[in-house]
Amino acid sequence: MRNGDSRVSDNEFGWRDHPRLRFLVDAPARVDGEFVLYWMTSARRTRWNFGLQRAVRWARELKKPLVVLEALRADYLHASDRFHRFVLDGMRYNERALENKNVLYYPFVERTAGAGKGLIAALGKHACVLVTDDYPCFFLPRMLERASRDVRARFEAVDSNGLLPMRAADRAFARAFDLRRYLQRELRPHLELMPSKDPLARVELPVLSQLPADIVRRWPRADARLLAGTTAALSELPIDHDVAATTLEGGAGAGERVLKRFVDERLASYDSDRNDVDVEATSGLSPYLHFGHVGAHQVFERIASLEQWSLDELSSKHSGTRAGWWGMSAASEAFLDQLVTWRELGFNACAHVDGYDTYAALPAWARETLELHAADERPECYTLKQFENAATHDELWNAAQNQLRAQGVIHNYLRMLWGKKILHWSKSPRAALATMIELNDKYALDGRDPNSYCGILWTLGKFDRPWGPERPIFGKVRYMTSDNTRRKLKVGAYIERWSSQDSLFKG
Repeated sequence: MRNGDSRVSDNEFGWRDHPRLRFLVDAPARVDGEFVLYWMTSARRTRWNFGLQRAVRWARELKKPLVVLEALRADYLHASDRFHRFVLDGMRYNERALENKNVLYYPFVERTAGAGKGLIAALGKHACVLVTDDYPCFFLPRMLERASRDVRARFEAVDSNGLLPMRAADRAFARAFDLRRYLQRELRPHLELMPSKDPLARVELPVLSQLPADIVRRWPRADARLLAGTTAALSELPIDHDVAATTLEGGAGAGERVLKRFVDERLASYDSDRNDVDVEATSGLSPYLHFGHVGAHQVFERIASLEQWSLDELSSKHSGTRAGWWGMSAASEAFLDQLVTWRELGFNACAHVDGYDTYAALPAWARETLELHAADERPECYTLKQFENAATHDELWNAAQNQLRAQGVIHNYLRMLWGKKILHWSKSPRAALATMIELNDKYALDGRDPNSYCGILWTLGKFDRPWGPERPIFGKVRYMTSDNTRRKLKVGAYIERWSSQDSLFKG
């Protein structure tokens, strides 16, 4: 692996046709502009970040100051204390990380819905080049498209999401096996081009002391009180205060600590223990990956370093099998299959499939079998509110939903069961999909993410195959039950912890 510095030549990460680079406005750089702008939207970190690295390259080449804008809007769907606090933790960390660097960091938080409208257009009038993050789902693609309409300067979106650029392939993959086989053929050159660990290390740039006065007056910088994300500060914002912040700290610093704990203490038993709800064997990284506080390259580098691994250990076989290709331990390969194959399957789908989160995105066989059984009698049929309040007859399902409401996460294995039972107890498969997306997007810290939509649609047959025997409601879609889960896993302590509403106040 090669960890370069921030001097990225056109022979590395600068090609016009590089799959990590997308032009929102294909125009020349304005040499008479005042600064280069990096608009941090989904890769909310200062390390292992191709977008920041690209912006640094432009600033050095043009000999201009670099401005890093990190903004937080108030009107995104399900905006709440939970998500705001997690993002604000990251903004506070980024402010500290950049205070001694040769950049101007500008945090902006909307105090009223829509207050940030026009900010990018205003900055664009002063910028030589604008660089932002490329992310394929939720409101971010629409936000970038709207912003680009009012920008005349060169405007680039950079993909820092995964080891494989999400547009490297020209198609969506129907199964994890198919993507895995493609990765085994095509990933190596992308592993040779890692982002810089610290794009601003040893970088000398002219420093801009402040943005133009008219911009600062209309869009004032977020102060320390707001960035602290206290309950009092959040209460003043027009967001949902009923979905409370969790005890989980956000930000790149917290994410790096979670990564270190996983690699040092949990990774060795990941392949054998990750489905055990009583054992802390999962990584805990998904919220940090979702908000871009930790990057996939960063996680991969830590594991490769632990394994003392090099590219020479990659297998020359491209069979699509889960184990053996990386040339690492069984535990590391099991985790990398989740981090790379399954996570990036979601990014691939969101980048290439219109309506990636809709019923139409299911494979034909799944839609056919679900429609065939859509009128089957349900053993129970719950409303969205009953699901949300964990008011079903199943104490294991209720426990999982209570954990989601309280902590913003569900244990990985139980999340699959959570979705399968929503299908089982909903009036139709379309209603089940709507319920899963609503609850996951509202409460999950790693919701509104390609990996989340990938997992939700998997419960309805996407990325899977037909299973027998054919059953009521499920048809040929893979079947799961709470009783089977109880037989496979020890869930008693989990149910006891999350069995009542009181658990929502236990953290």
